[in-house]
Amino acid sequence: MLQHFLYSFVTLFVIIDPVGNAAVFVGLTQGTPAQLRCISALPGVVIAALLLLTFALVGDRLLTALGITLPAFRIAGGILLFLLAAEMVFARESGIRRPTAPEEREIEQHRTDISVFPLAFPLLAGPGALTSIVLLMGRAASPFTAAGVIAALVLVMILTLALLIAATHVVRVLGVTGVNVVSRALGVILAALATQLVLDGLTQSMLRQV
Repeated sequence: MLQHFLYSFVTLFVIIDPVGNAAVFVGLTQGTPAQLRCISALPGVVIAALLLLTFALVGDRLLTALGITLPAFRIAGGILLFLLAAEMVFARESGIRRPTAPEEREIEQHRTDISVFPLAFPLLAGPGALTSIVLLMGRAASPFTAAGVIAALVLVMILTLALLIAATHVVRVLGVTGVNVVSRALGVILAALATQLVLDGLTQSMLRQV
C-alpha cells in the first residue's frame, strides 16, 4: 500500500507540476493583489480536486460502459502522457496542458476570474491528470490501496495550493530558468512513467489474448 501511495504521489505531482503552474499562475494574476490571488487559487484547486476525484471514482465504470478495456486505456494514456512529457522536457506548449491561442485570448477578455478556466482546467486537472487518476485507481488492488491514491491526490493538491499562494516567492527564488529546469526534470520522470504504462498495457493485452 505504501509503495502504491508513493507511486501515486510522484505520478500526480509530476503531471500536475505545481512548480511550473505556479509560474503560469503568476503570469495570469500579474498586477493582482496577494489577497485576490489567494481567492483565485483556493476555488481553482478545490474545483480541480473535485474533478479529479470524480474521475477517480467513476472513471472505471465509464470505461466499462464505453467498452474500453483497462489495457487499451493504459496504452492510450501512456502515449498521451509521453506527449505531455515531451512538452515539459522541450518547454513547448502543445495545448495538452496549457491553454491554446484562442483560449488565451478568451482569458484576456475575462481575466476577472481564472479559478475555473484555465486554472482548474486545463492547468491542474488537465487531460494528463484525469487520465492518470483513472489509471492509478485501476492499478489499486484493494480498497485500502485505492484510499492511498485518494490520499496522494489530496496531498498533491494541498502542496499545489501552498505553491500557488506563494507563487510570487517561488518564481522569485527559482527564476524562469529554475522553473524550466524543474519542469524538464519532472518531464523526464513522466516520460519513463508513460513508457511503463504502455509496456504494462501491451503485456496485459497479450495475456488477455492467450
